[in-house]
Amino acid sequence: DGNDGPWSTFTVQIGTPPQSVRLLISTASAQTWAVAAEGCGSGDPTNCVQSRGGRYDYNASSSWVPNLASASNQIYFLTLESNLGYDGKGRYGFDDITLGFQGEGGASLKNQTVAGIATKQYYMGLFGLAPRPTNFSSDGAAIPSFMENLRSQGEIPSVSWGYTAGNQYRLNQVLGSLTLGGYDASRFIQNDFSVPFAPDADKDLTVQIDSISTDKEVSLLSSPIMTFLDSTVPYIYLPTSACTLFENAFGLVWNDTAQLYLVNATQHSLLQAQNPNVTFTIGNNYTSSKVNITLPYAAFDLTASYPLVNDTSRYFPLRRANDSTQYTLGRTFFQEAYVIADFERKNFSVSQCKWVQAPQNIVAILPPADSVLGPTSQHKSLSKGGIAGIAVGVALIALAAVLLWFVWWKPRQRKR
Repeated sequence: DGNDGPWSTFTVQIGTPPQSVRLLISTASAQTWAVAAEGCGSGDPTNCVQSRGGRYDYNASSSWVPNLASASNQIYFLTLESNLGYDGKGRYGFDDITLGFQGEGGASLKNQTVAGIATKQYYMGLFGLAPRPTNFSSDGAAIPSFMENLRSQGEIPSVSWGYTAGNQYRLNQVLGSLTLGGYDASRFIQNDFSVPFAPDADKDLTVQIDSISTDKEVSLLSSPIMTFLDSTVPYIYLPTSACTLFENAFGLVWNDTAQLYLVNATQHSLLQAQNPNVTFTIGNNYTSSKVNITLPYAAFDLTASYPLVNDTSRYFPLRRANDSTQYTLGRTFFQEAYVIADFERKNFSVSQCKWVQAPQNIVAILPPADSVLGPTSQHKSLSKGGIAGIAVGVALIALAAVLLWFVWWKPRQRKR
């Protein structure tokens, strides 16, 4: 899905009766957004509703409650990515949300924050992973996020998560992977790279890019920069100097009308034949550990469509940042990177995705000892000793039950 993709989306059901919509993952947002009925009008293509992931009609939901915290019309500004030039408004309220398709038995919560959006700045709806509460007025109570409510109701062991966006060019298409309250250990190459959250709660997933280079040892970054990991947007925002180096290395030409690096058929064929790899070396201000995340040219070979361009066109998802506050590694980066955010311990990790077909290996991220949810031994799977201890405990309980049945219950039944 998407007009800047294609991307893996995730289906949720909103309202009563449930309305299924497909949403992109936002590692920066704490809210759920879905395209409202106003999002597709008479001037839009006939496939507008389908291309935007389906439509959420709050008027058709009996469980919809408008948010009147500070305005009688329920309309609030969408401030997400405002530093990148995104803007728009959403109709906010509260409604029931269920994860997954109908009949799958996904986690379901009532009275959750939902925004119906019409603006095409955000073409698809979003499912936010940040566990931050939302304040709709200066004197109003903070409203917990969907992730916070999932944890408080015991649906997940923690508000942590593991995510990779998937891609369309490996293993005959790889779907995105999202694990709430843990991660899928089968999807990435293990390493010891870990970074503490940044002091800014809105940009907690901040890393240092030490270098960017091609497999021909061409440097694409003149000096290290601090950048924000954010799957909300598809682009990679870098300093103008770095964009110039990309232009020289790959023959990119900026299209001022579309505000994109459009790639014509000739340039695409040339880049396909060269098949360059681009390696991002991610560092850590606190330790000497580093991790390399390598993206093939196919990761940058994306398609733009309406309303970004009039006719479908290939583009290279690089954008010039006006200043350091805009440096961002967007969804393009998440095609080859698996990110685990451990909110209980306030750190996160970045790993190269593993490209072998393997069964899921879901590992829970349990809360630390000082958490209200109880102790844990870090976010790792149980050791063999721990598993054996649980097995012995279950065996003793079973043995006690058998003895109780023979010694007490069976004689009572015989006597009766």
